[in-house]
Amino acid sequence: MRISLCQLRSTQDPEENLEALRGAVRRAADENADLAVAPEAAMARFGVPLRPLAQPLDGPWARAVSELAAETGVSVVTGMFTPAGGRVANTLLATGPGVAESYDKIHLYDAFGYRESDTVAAGRRVVTLDLAGIRIGLATCYDVRFPELFRAHADAGATLCLLPASWGAGPGKADQWELLVRARALDATVWLAAVDQALPSPGADPEAPTAAPNGVGRSLLVGPDGSVRARMGGEPDVLTVEFDPAETERVRAAIPVLANRRLPVDAPARRPAGDAPAPD
Repeated sequence: MRISLCQLRSTQDPEENLEALRGAVRRAADENADLAVAPEAAMARFGVPLRPLAQPLDGPWARAVSELAAETGVSVVTGMFTPAGGRVANTLLATGPGVAESYDKIHLYDAFGYRESDTVAAGRRVVTLDLAGIRIGLATCYDVRFPELFRAHADAGATLCLLPASWGAGPGKADQWELLVRARALDATVWLAAVDQALPSPGADPEAPTAAPNGVGRSLLVGPDGSVRARMGGEPDVLTVEFDPAETERVRAAIPVLANRRLPVDAPARRPAGDAPAPD
């Protein structure tokens, strides 16, 4: 399978971002990709009011992406925002020949002084989809800090996981991005295609914190052995790569961490913070 990592720099304008996505997916088609993966928040960047921009999965923005996928013959996974009561859902739209699925981000980015849950409702469903005989797991950005989600994908038969992101900048954050992506690939023994927003402005410093998580670039493809197979820089670009799903089974035979799990395990009861252990 050929995958295009479409590293975009989203603005607050969904129509402008749709045009950027069109250009990236058409380039993916020119490079004979089967699948194009765009970042989280490809519809509109973080740091602006999201509720007025949110649209349903049958709304004009999602329909335009589906039409693009049909036109090019390339399946597309991209981030958007959908209505969720008084908030929005941080949604991945997956569309294309034989593909019609969506995933709402489960783990919300309430970290490093940012509170995504103030405006975003958490998803509840682990999602996999099938494309060209390959099962694929869907995850979004902060999900990468939760290995159990990627193991759930593997348990569902996934050999590839997709991780669109809009990673927050700050000291050490870009290094954490790559470290976590490689760790999740290795501990679930899956291929992992992680596609971040480009740096929010040319030459921006990924070590300098920003008010909203708007990306650090450095999208990458990691093999099921945790090794980086392809890596991008900080600017908007498209990188088309190939992966061999059979390698997943070879790695799982050599590193059978999924088969070797012993769950559930007995664990000591958790004490409230600050409580001292009982004396012997």
